[in-house]
Amino acid sequence: MPLDFAAAKNIANVLTEALPYIQKFTGKTIVVKYGGNAMTDEVLKNSFARDIVLMKLVGMNPVVVHGGGPQIGSLLTQLNIQSEFIDGIRVTDSKTMDVVEMVLGGLVNKEIVSLLNKNQGKAIGITGKDGNLIQAKKLLKKSLIDSKMMDMGQVGSIEKINREVLDILKDSNFIPVIAPIGTDRTGATYNINADTVAGEIAKVLDAEKLMLLTNIAGVMDKSGKVVTGLTTAQVDAMIADGTIHGGMLPKIECALDAVNSGVRSAHIIDGRVEHAVLLEIFTNTGVGTLISNTRSVDDE
Repeated sequence: MPLDFAAAKNIANVLTEALPYIQKFTGKTIVVKYGGNAMTDEVLKNSFARDIVLMKLVGMNPVVVHGGGPQIGSLLTQLNIQSEFIDGIRVTDSKTMDVVEMVLGGLVNKEIVSLLNKNQGKAIGITGKDGNLIQAKKLLKKSLIDSKMMDMGQVGSIEKINREVLDILKDSNFIPVIAPIGTDRTGATYNINADTVAGEIAKVLDAEKLMLLTNIAGVMDKSGKVVTGLTTAQVDAMIADGTIHGGMLPKIECALDAVNSGVRSAHIIDGRVEHAVLLEIFTNTGVGTLISNTRSVDDE
């Protein structure tokens, strides 16, 4: 078979471009929130798994936190359990919580673990219940209509992350895969937003990066063009003038909180692109928006 020099040269260029990033991030912790289309499309699922395994192989410490909203909704429909949403948050009664725990802690978590293991990784799946990893409390949300506090059922916010559990896993050869379920001091179970869990874990681990996979190309300016690099001050300005609004706000606020708490950079990336995680880490252009506290984001 003749050697395709053009293809070989392209591979060499890719490896050369990736080398400084590999050197820079070896030994660093990178927390990845896995969700959106990347969780449902077979090609994207396998490319994501290969990305995470490669990161571990070259010396990084990836930590995966996953959602599972569509899968939860599908099973609730099959079981004829009605869902109520308030301001985008699923009200979670005891029956719904049973389904949430079954889907997140069982079906979805173990599917991700199997994908990583199939691609020659060594993954361990846990929920926030294991080792008392995520200590939670009931989330009381203020109504946007009359400012009254609303009971969302078994929806929780985070009180504390048990770093000891994470340190044991990330410093080993294993890749932690975490379902966003926590418990309070009485043992009650809570469903917690996966972006929030990923952000808090990134903060506790002093992570180099927090990466949030989404179904959009990144943060866009008023003209609809993706902005590839932003400082936290620029993000604040875009929120203030209404450029960033609606469903993107919670993710941006999660990213901002992480960066302002010591995480070096946060990334809103397009999970619809094959190998989105590797492209964002190992190439000059990336596939989303990087948010940093530094004046220049070009060296990230």
